[in-house]
Amino acid sequence: MEPACRKDRQKQKETPNRGDNGKAKQKSAQQELKQRQRAEIYALNKVMTELEQQQFEAFCKQMQSQGE
Repeated sequence: MEPACRKDRQKQKETPNRGDNGKAKQKSAQQELKQRQRAEIYALNKVMTELEQQQFEAFCKQMQSQGE
């Protein structure tokens, strides 16, 4: 009888660990998602900044040509 009780106790101890593993994987997946989103945002910000700079330079050239 005692070995059966020990097995039950071991199963009870293992069950919460499985939940922790799932939570750890989920947290890791969320962190990866946040990192990917952050990288995408930085890339988009860079593209938009370059576009804004190009438009500003074109505007400045246009204003110079009108002034002459």
